[in-house]
Amino acid sequence: MSASAAEALEYHSKDFKWDTLRQEIENDPSLNYHFLPFVYPQPEQQLSKDPIKAWQSFHIQHSSGKFFKERRYLLKEFPELVSCGDGCKVLEVGCGNGSSALPILRGNEKIILYACDCSNETLQRAKEFVAASNVASVENRFWPFYCDFATTGFPKWLAYANCRENLGQKDQFFFPDVGEERTLETGSWSMEERSCCVGGVDFVTLIFTLSAVPLQIMPTALRECFSVLKPGGMLLFRDYGLYDMTMLRFEPDQRVGFREYMRSDGTRSYFFCLDTVKNLFNCAGFIELEIEYCCVKSVNRRNGKSMQRVWVHGKFQKPT
Repeated sequence: MSASAAEALEYHSKDFKWDTLRQEIENDPSLNYHFLPFVYPQPEQQLSKDPIKAWQSFHIQHSSGKFFKERRYLLKEFPELVSCGDGCKVLEVGCGNGSSALPILRGNEKIILYACDCSNETLQRAKEFVAASNVASVENRFWPFYCDFATTGFPKWLAYANCRENLGQKDQFFFPDVGEERTLETGSWSMEERSCCVGGVDFVTLIFTLSAVPLQIMPTALRECFSVLKPGGMLLFRDYGLYDMTMLRFEPDQRVGFREYMRSDGTRSYFFCLDTVKNLFNCAGFIELEIEYCCVKSVNRRNGKSMQRVWVHGKFQKPT
């Protein structure tokens, strides 16, 4: 067994009970500000930082690849990615430097992975990262492209439709126009790929992506994901959970919403409870298959301190 496979098998997610952590946090007076109602500023007082530029700058700063570790646990958490058959199509939304793409491509040599991000610099890094991995036939199975799915929507060629003329039905498929020049900025697509319709995907992965989207835009973002899935297709979700240690580190002046925070560099994070996730996905049309908190205790090697991490794990299906 390879080292990466062994690491995935050893992955655990029930080191402590979420309800116990919740009681501890809510009984700590120093953390009360996290639970106070949030008064939203007037439009003219709202923060003007561009979230897309903030994430682009973030990825440029951490372009060495050492900041993000390969997410080998994904195949254990989402075994459907391993068992799906020939020609299975996956869309990874917010691929970053490829830390999620690589284990998916390695775990199933028959899978075709489309991966988008709002940073061209990050996409270039992802292509280099995946190309250097020596994964079988990766040049024919990994297709990165530029897209800010939450504000401009996915490109038309990705849409699920019985035929291409249905792509014009925006009210049904929720597809805003996407400028082709911008979509194809990375130069990753051949002429054949540019002119054909993918016809929808079997899986969409949202791995620590939705939390970076402003809360008010999340419903639109999830409808976009719903639109590109084939009937019966699944969305695989993993993101920050309520009371995760990173949430508790934010200061009062970093709150930009209820359970929503902005870092000094302009990037933001939302921390999900299960009810919020259920409501968002149900309103977008998904059927809930599985949802739970992943509670993992880890130790900081530098200072020996124990860290309590909380993530939300979910699987959602598009009705057939």
